[in-house]
Amino acid sequence: MTTLHALVLGILQGLGEFLPISSSGHLIVVPWLLGWPDSGLSFDVALHLGTLLAVAAAFWRDWLRLLTAFLRALPGGRVLADPDSRVLVYLALATIPGALAGLLLERRAETVFRTPGLVAAMMAALGLILWFADRRANRIPGDDDRHVSLRDALIIGFAQALAIVPGTSRSGATISAALFLGHQREEAARFSFLLALPITAGAALVKVPHLFHAGAEAGPVLLGMAAAAVSGFVAIRLLLTYVRKRTYSPFVVYRFALALLVVAVLLGRGGLLR
Repeated sequence: MTTLHALVLGILQGLGEFLPISSSGHLIVVPWLLGWPDSGLSFDVALHLGTLLAVAAAFWRDWLRLLTAFLRALPGGRVLADPDSRVLVYLALATIPGALAGLLLERRAETVFRTPGLVAAMMAALGLILWFADRRANRIPGDDDRHVSLRDALIIGFAQALAIVPGTSRSGATISAALFLGHQREEAARFSFLLALPITAGAALVKVPHLFHAGAEAGPVLLGMAAAAVSGFVAIRLLLTYVRKRTYSPFVVYRFALALLVVAVLLGRGGLLR
């Protein structure tokens, strides 16, 4: 792992984690296209520490408000009565499906899922889903301020679990689910970003120690994490500002374009199954 590789992959991780284009898919496909060695799942998860810092920095006020409300409501057993406390509980419950998927499919995520052909298929499939979900959002009145219910949180949580397959996009899946449930674009993105923190923290706590125990150089890893933190923070601000008045269509187009590029390269190299 060179410093250049770590820097490029860190930037891709930060942008891909919060824009609905799949960070994991890019961390597999870009090295494959450029002839770089596969960095491995543990390094990918280490980069998630950078995006963890990004989402914590962007939403620290939100998390402070949610945690304060929860702690205030806990002694009286009214954690579901307070709106902010209730959101924190829903975020915790929505994290469970993704955590279970990570535990059950960890071996496959490190091996058979890390193929360019699968990434291309999931890029196209989620692109189509995001397109339909975005069309659904066009029919939502601009003044419809719908709150996330327990049902909504669980459905979005199950959508997040699909991101164990590279190319799906954690943010793309959760945003699409929220849009289908009737939430506006900005609110869908905001809940998706809040949901990123607990699942990312859990994955990093499990995987990052293994990376350093395996003898990975600290310099490139830390550089990649810093690049992911900066680009991730920029991506969060960019998307929240962008979707206030615009659609997710450019990201749909990008997903299809990348899928077609991967398929073309696969065909040129001798087959779709490699």
